[in-house]
Amino acid sequence: MSSRLACIAVPLFPLAARLRSEPDLAREALAIFDGNGPTAHLVAATRNARRAGLKAGLTLAQARALLPKLVARPRDADCESSAQEALVEMAESFSPRVEDAGEGVAYADLDGLERLYASPASAGSEAAAGGFERQLGLAVLAAGERIALPVRVGIASSKLAARLAAEAPSSPTLVPSGEEAAFLAPLPLGYLAPEIRVAAMLESWGIRSLGELARLPAAEVRSRLGAAGERLHSLARGIDHQPLLPRQVPPSFSEAMSLDWPLVSLEPFLYLGRAALDRLCQRLEAQGLAARRLELALRLEPEGHYQRTLELPAPTRDARTLTTLVRLELEARPPGAAVVAFSFTAHPDRPRQAQLHLFGPPELSPDRLATTIAHLFTLLGADRVGSPALVDAHRPERFALVPYDPPPAPPVRRAPRKGLGLLTVRVLRPPVPLEVLAGGAPSQLVAEPSGGADPRQALAELKLLSIASTVVAASRKQPRITGRVRVAAGPWGLEEEWWNEQPVARDYWDVELEGGGIYRIYRDRQSAEWFADGVYD
Repeated sequence: MSSRLACIAVPLFPLAARLRSEPDLAREALAIFDGNGPTAHLVAATRNARRAGLKAGLTLAQARALLPKLVARPRDADCESSAQEALVEMAESFSPRVEDAGEGVAYADLDGLERLYASPASAGSEAAAGGFERQLGLAVLAAGERIALPVRVGIASSKLAARLAAEAPSSPTLVPSGEEAAFLAPLPLGYLAPEIRVAAMLESWGIRSLGELARLPAAEVRSRLGAAGERLHSLARGIDHQPLLPRQVPPSFSEAMSLDWPLVSLEPFLYLGRAALDRLCQRLEAQGLAARRLELALRLEPEGHYQRTLELPAPTRDARTLTTLVRLELEARPPGAAVVAFSFTAHPDRPRQAQLHLFGPPELSPDRLATTIAHLFTLLGADRVGSPALVDAHRPERFALVPYDPPPAPPVRRAPRKGLGLLTVRVLRPPVPLEVLAGGAPSQLVAEPSGGADPRQALAELKLLSIASTVVAASRKQPRITGRVRVAAGPWGLEEEWWNEQPVARDYWDVELEGGGIYRIYRDRQSAEWFADGVYD
């Protein structure tokens, strides 16, 4: 059995690409023109416009004469490029081998896909092959509606037959294997798009249809018309020797649009940009990806350019979050000129995966978690969102902020290790200011030795009597710490960054109060102030 191909085509592709970017124009009498000024000619129009007599080739003046209320738009290469990428990506969701033929056309290899659509009992039969192809074609039509492109599907054993079958009014159109020549026979030669010299030679022979060309002897056609005639003769017989050329997966996803009038204010641009980001996120979701980095490129009037790269804290495909990031970036760094075109380019990454429990409590979805982190990123700034990481330093509050990337959960639940009976310290941030009495007097009066005595020896001989958090600490809703000291152990000195003008120098004690509670406190050597650093639980 020969290889089967599906042609996925979008009729009136320039019009369909424009309506994908501006769906509000679908009910209008809209026409797409190619060219500028008097040379602009109509290439596609909506049904409302065609009912008024508009057809391809008319100039803008002729079209206005027939329909004064015509909505005219130029061809937008950016919109068409984005629509073509969306079409090919949709085809890749059905087949691993897809050829990008351009202008709203893509070919997909169907070999091996019957296992996904045909029932095991009927696999291998002709009826099963036709049933699976029709079911696949209907699935492609539904996928085209989801990406806002009116696709048509033709399935055959050659590219030409599949392409012409896709142009049929009813879709999907199936050409059974081996019947390509009969399907092509009544069609005129113009569908082959031959060279002018070859077409003129065939017409001089009285050849008008593909069937008449196919009935000619292959050797005679080759001897008179050369390699070009031999290729056309093979195509007319339903034989296509040109292999499928699968495209490489692009490293990024883009959505672009040229504007019909310059935009000066931010809100109209964000209205169009949000729609473009919605389409971009839908494409990422269809591929199981998310945006790790977003690039914004603006073309300014008259010949300016504006480019920014937005780094995201976690892969996300939430259009609202991306729109907020773009808004904040443009408010912080305005372009400075009117915008005439824009493009968003998402560099994808795999979103974080997690295995949810069937019977346990529900866990936070990785997508929702990434979206929440991105929201915090926009509200707080890039330097305030991340995960705390330990730093090789002496101070217990020292940490570094790293990108949020926790390790995946272990595949097997492990029993927790038994504790060793040690106390843990619950740190207090910020530290709670204290008033400490030592030897019956405020510590700041007795802690500083005089007369050339060794300060370490003086601190070692210092006896702590009581501690109490200040009124300021209570006003900040920090824990209230007060009581007489029952047992005190210390001090332990800590010094860090001695080479700076204001080094960190502290002396720590562990104290147990008579009323209960064990605390870790310290005294700052520079200011002679006391603080509660943590609570032992």
